[in-house]
Amino acid sequence: MTPHDSAVAPSRVAFPALGTAAVLLVTDPAVLRTAEAVLRAELAAVDLACSRFRPDSELTRVNVSAGVTTTVGEYFSEALQSALRVARLTGGAVDPTVGSAVIASGYDRSFASLSPEDVRPVPVARPAPGWRRIAFDPRTRRLRLPPGTRLDLGATAKALAADRAARQIGRVTDCGVLVSLGGDLATAGPAPEGGWTIGLADDHAQPVPQGGPAVAVTGGALATSGIRVRTWRRCGRVLHHIVDPVTGDPAVPVWRTVTVAAATCLDANAMSTASIVLGERAPDWLRATGLPARLTALDGTVTRVGGWPLDAGAPDSAGSRGTSHGGPR
Repeated sequence: MTPHDSAVAPSRVAFPALGTAAVLLVTDPAVLRTAEAVLRAELAAVDLACSRFRPDSELTRVNVSAGVTTTVGEYFSEALQSALRVARLTGGAVDPTVGSAVIASGYDRSFASLSPEDVRPVPVARPAPGWRRIAFDPRTRRLRLPPGTRLDLGATAKALAADRAARQIGRVTDCGVLVSLGGDLATAGPAPEGGWTIGLADDHAQPVPQGGPAVAVTGGALATSGIRVRTWRRCGRVLHHIVDPVTGDPAVPVWRTVTVAAATCLDANAMSTASIVLGERAPDWLRATGLPARLTALDGTVTRVGGWPLDAGAPDSAGSRGTSHGGPR
């Protein structure tokens, strides 16, 4: 997903962050630098707490301490509680204990550092230990992972950071704001006239084709999960980064991308990621949630649920469940 200029162009800044692209838009040009400082501070905090590629991150410390009770910081506590909530909401389809499986598949360093052709054999996949085995007391922030368990918060921490940053910027600047991290976006405050225009594509980092599908987001959040961008080859096999906790293998490819609208980026990303894992079961599962969603199959066939609008050259007005706008229409 790529934010476009709206009818009244908001001020925008973009920069690399968290191994992807951060995009910030505000409706008041005078506050852009203040908003950017808030966003950069949030991204620094989430990276220090939740990066599995930094030897000094709290996540690294927690994973090394698996089997031993340890106390975690406030940010990590919020990130872990968010991951456990997502695991519960998705019936375990999105599970933070997939860390070892992700590493075993070859995603053992930042994506930019991955070899596009890894000749090492793919290890035999093993199911994730399971989120229910995590012992955590939010009040004392005391945590104990099962021995040998590695957490991976990649499915939730980025979305949480988008939500937190949008809320903080909205409070500080008192204007409309959109934060997009790798295509997962959160909004706060009043949207520009006509809404935030979001183009839909397989790769958020690539230009959206002119006249391609788009929606105008008037509130809430939007998230896209997909299997086309973060892929690599290992021993002749094409792998992607979304792991099925039940098998410990990358999820069986059914959907190229899944985009979901929700009140928060955390919820939208939880549902879009779970849909990739659930495969053919995803449309019925999403219908039961009542959330608007757009699923693109490997052959390009599009399935829409929850009132997601038909693709058209002009964007449709779209809000997110939990806002006064009631969803894309």
